[in-house]
Amino acid sequence: MNITDNIKYIGVNDHTTDLFEGQYKIPDGISYNSYIIFDEKIAVFDTVDIGFTEKWLENLKKATSRVDYLIISHMEPDHSASILAFLKEFPQAKLVGNQKTFNMLKAFFNFDFSENSIVVNEGDKLSLGNHVLNFYFAPMVHWPEVMVTYEQAEEVLFSADAFGRFGALDVPMSWACEARRYYFGIVGKYGMQVQALLKKLKGPRVSIICPLHGPVINSDLNYYLNLYNIWSSYKPEKKGVCICYTSVYGNTKKAVLTLKKMLEGKGKTVAFFDLSRDDIHEAVEDAFKYDTLVLATTTYNGDIFPHMKEFINHLTERNYQNRRIGFIENGSWAPMATKIMKKMLENGKNLEIIDTGVTILSALNDNSYEQIKALANEL
Repeated sequence: MNITDNIKYIGVNDHTTDLFEGQYKIPDGISYNSYIIFDEKIAVFDTVDIGFTEKWLENLKKATSRVDYLIISHMEPDHSASILAFLKEFPQAKLVGNQKTFNMLKAFFNFDFSENSIVVNEGDKLSLGNHVLNFYFAPMVHWPEVMVTYEQAEEVLFSADAFGRFGALDVPMSWACEARRYYFGIVGKYGMQVQALLKKLKGPRVSIICPLHGPVINSDLNYYLNLYNIWSSYKPEKKGVCICYTSVYGNTKKAVLTLKKMLEGKGKTVAFFDLSRDDIHEAVEDAFKYDTLVLATTTYNGDIFPHMKEFINHLTERNYQNRRIGFIENGSWAPMATKIMKKMLENGKNLEIIDTGVTILSALNDNSYEQIKALANEL
């Protein structure tokens, strides 16, 4: 696949891995992207996961018989695991990375790369001829060694994991949903660092973005940059209510279904998740997507139900903030779930706790039904 006349895609699709990074479901697969620039010097950007080394090398050798540089954007093994195999095929090639890159290379491979190493610093340039590579460090987006590369002749940004998306390239899909789940799952903790990278990108004119996962972005770039700005500044993307619940015997579920019906009757957009059964990372995605969150769970062993605790931990780990939150608790003799959930979220910035709470004593009754009506009205 040609990106431009001089830049070619040589990556691979993965339809065999069921869990990305051991936790994120990828029913539509994922791509491991690699690119090559042809000029007086030939540069390759990143390798692929070890399970796809042979296919990637086949793509690379079909494209060229010579490589001068391998640019290492990110050392996570889904992008770096084929580096030794690459060097066996192209022993004269130089590896280009920063000092942290080479520290990690040594740790991963226990191999002396010194004869093949070019260490670059922030702002350094590397000329390929007509194409000039500019290196920008992007620490903690989402590893400390990450760097992006801007090619100034064709205005192409090789963005590492930034602007990535779940889903193999041979599966048609819209970008935002799986990019959002990818972002908040993997990069979401590091909003401040993403903001720092976005500020660096305000200088050069970018016409094409080449990420390490997902499709090449070559039109309407402001749409993608705006979403990344919203996500990394922890602002709600849309107005709506995300209801996340756990229910042991169905009574808490009945309560949240009642709330859902009331809200939809008032014209509100509602996302709805059973945390014991639905994909928890989909729930995290929508908790960040919408401006309002409702948490509903039972008191359980003097604490809260385990799946709710896990979910809240996912939110706090990713710096959940700038949202309204309502609570519904259930307990047969000593309901305390709301108190515990509020405590878990107390360090979140700009979290507005909705005044109306709902307490269910075992099962929904006239009193708790009226509380749900009041909560719906306040929402």
